[in-house]
Amino acid sequence: MSALFCMKCGHGLEWRTVDGTLRQACPACNFVHWGDFSIGVGALVLRDGALLLVRRKQDPGKGLWTNPGGYAEQAEPLSETVVREVYEETGIRAMAREIVAVRDLTRSVHNLYVVFAMDYVEGTATPDGVEVDDAGFFTPQQMADMPVAGLTRWLVDVAWSREGPGLRPDHHEHVNAQHNELYRSWQRDYPE
Repeated sequence: MSALFCMKCGHGLEWRTVDGTLRQACPACNFVHWGDFSIGVGALVLRDGALLLVRRKQDPGKGLWTNPGGYAEQAEPLSETVVREVYEETGIRAMAREIVAVRDLTRSVHNLYVVFAMDYVEGTATPDGVEVDDAGFFTPQQMADMPVAGLTRWLVDVAWSREGPGLRPDHHEHVNAQHNELYRSWQRDYPE
C-alpha cells in the first residue's frame, strides 16, 4: 500500500530517491515514508513435556493449530507483548525467558516475528473464543495427527531440539536511552 499524504504536514507525497532507494517523500517538509512494517511475537510455553498450542478461529490459518502470539503495540516492549498475547488467547500466565527464533517475512508489509521461550507460571488453557476456539498443551506425539501450521511445526522443532541458551535479556544496560530492551546470546561477568 502506498501513502498518499505526508503524516507530518498533510502535503501530497512524491516519489524520489532517498538513500539510494525510490521512496515516497514530502516536498514540503522532511518526512520520508520508509515503508510499512509490523512486528509480531510468538510464544513457546512448555509444561511437563508438552507445548501450549491454540487453534485459530479466524483467518489467516483458520482451523490450524499454532503457538500463541500476536502483534506488538506501538509503545509496548516485545517481552510484555508476548506475555499479554499468551494470557489474552489462553488464560495462561507465562514469563518471557529468552528469544529463541526470528522469522523475517518480506512482503508488502514487512513482518518481523520474534519467538520467545517462556516459563509457565499458572492457569488452565482456555480459548478466548474470539481469535482461538481451542487451546491446550500437547506433546510432539499428539501433534503428529493434528493440523499444525508449517511455521509452528518448525517452532516445535526449535522448542525441542535447540542447544544452549537463546538471546537473553541483558540487564547490564550500557545504552543510554529509554525503552531499550537489549538481548544477547552470552554475557560476561562485569566488574562491580
